[in-house]
Amino acid sequence: MQPRNMSMSGVVDLAAVKAAQEAKAKAEQARAEAARQGGGGAVTPASLVIDVDEAGFELDVLQRSTEVPVVIDFWAEWCEPCKQLSPLLERLAVEYNGRFVLAKIDVDANQMLMQQFGVQGIPAVFAVVAGQALPLFQGAAAEAQIRGTLDQLVQVAEQRFGLTGLTVDADGGADGSPVAREVPAGPYDALLEAAVQALDAGDFGGAVQAYKNVLSDDPGNTEAKLGLAQAELLQRVQGLDPQKVRRDAAEKPGDVAAQIAGADLDLVGGHVEDAFGRLIDTVRRTAGDDRDAVRVRLLELFEVVGADDPRVVAARRALARALF
Repeated sequence: MQPRNMSMSGVVDLAAVKAAQEAKAKAEQARAEAARQGGGGAVTPASLVIDVDEAGFELDVLQRSTEVPVVIDFWAEWCEPCKQLSPLLERLAVEYNGRFVLAKIDVDANQMLMQQFGVQGIPAVFAVVAGQALPLFQGAAAEAQIRGTLDQLVQVAEQRFGLTGLTVDADGGADGSPVAREVPAGPYDALLEAAVQALDAGDFGGAVQAYKNVLSDDPGNTEAKLGLAQAELLQRVQGLDPQKVRRDAAEKPGDVAAQIAGADLDLVGGHVEDAFGRLIDTVRRTAGDDRDAVRVRLLELFEVVGADDPRVVAARRALARALF
């Protein structure tokens, strides 16, 4: 099985939005607590690669993931591909200089962890970020592919959870325990935090404005673009009557507004393929301004889910076929 890109760029339903926000808040609380307890030291390169067992998993992986992404390498002594992949991951952990920590888990000695992660074969590589487990890839892989996956992991951990990694002291020092380095607040942190608080309070209009304020100065801000797409979707469905929307969408296949509202509701409910399929079918049945309105809404929903999601990739191809 070849490595697959992680789909971490977007969330779909309300529960997923809330879970991501809660994970970020917990990560921030953990870093603040570490700072109060005298954090701020450096770690040695050797401490970036650790052996983990079931007894130490909570401390070494879950708690540590609130400070830095933890990449998990499931391996075994008898596994030939592991003998190629594991040294490569160890070298990259040192090369990335504290942007992630590599946790090595021997599956023969830790069957419970293997089962909990649903590992079907080894080598298998996962990540834990702010307490959330993410599958990365299974099987041997080319170094370039692994680097691409790690780059995306590091980017998402920093942009969505504020995990900027650890300070590494090449000369040793400290006691080898990882402590997050102090990083100045970014210029848009206050606005992004205001947007998250508005989402928590159900003030979707306020969240939309907060994200737009960031994008007016920084159009390429990934977190703000994702947040804006989500907030606008939630704002659109806030006052809808779900039963009426679903009834209208079913009874009026030619009604563009009904199909667009139905797709919004599908997506908020986590029915991604249904939302995309509904709009693509509507594109096939319409023309002119109606078709353009449906196409634009579909592109907006792609933003909510994330460009790297395989469902978006497939829907883009289907949209192209419907248009041309």
